[in-house]
Amino acid sequence: MDISNLDHYTQIILSIAALVMLTSFVMLGQGRLLRLVFVFALQGLLLVLATAIAAYSTSNHHLYISAVITLVLKVVFIPWMLRRHILKLEMHRDVEALNNKTAIMLGGASLVVFSYYVLHPIMQSSTIILLNALALSLAVVLLGMLLMISHRQAIAHVVGFMSIENGLFFAAIVSTSGMPLVVELGVAFDVLVAAVLFGIFFLHISDSIDSLDVDQMNRLSEVE
Repeated sequence: MDISNLDHYTQIILSIAALVMLTSFVMLGQGRLLRLVFVFALQGLLLVLATAIAAYSTSNHHLYISAVITLVLKVVFIPWMLRRHILKLEMHRDVEALNNKTAIMLGGASLVVFSYYVLHPIMQSSTIILLNALALSLAVVLLGMLLMISHRQAIAHVVGFMSIENGLFFAAIVSTSGMPLVVELGVAFDVLVAAVLFGIFFLHISDSIDSLDVDQMNRLSEVE
């Protein structure tokens, strides 16, 4: 495949898809929570760019609304809320030591290969942009799950959960040229509610056990 023979839209979307997956890898190996939130915001900005380009190329003007909603939620509000909780709980100086970081990164690379292996037989008759974008979107979803498994801090789990939603959103934008606006508004509202609830739970859990380390939460026992 000669990428120079592809049209500009395909080249840009594939480049953004690769960058979105790269940000998932950076988040996977990140030990500082503030940097993790910053990379998540950068991933959201890439989604905004992809959505705006899709809106311009396909003349689906409602995608501009999706781009604005994504910008407000995933680039501004959610990163601001997570950063605020990190600073309030004085976790910004903490460095989470990942267990066997090399194995985690190799596992992430294996998930990317697995994504292509699963989708290639199904999508081999589809366009190259659809095959690669969906494979990379599936990889982002799986990397988000791996992020939740490999990190101990609850805030990292929230970022992993939101990263999974980012992968699904990118797949929907590329494969369907944008979901119906009412569906996108419903998803955005669900993400907003989830973010607010996570913030409330953070404060209550921190007040109760003075930590957001899930390993400590697992060791909690009921007191009669």
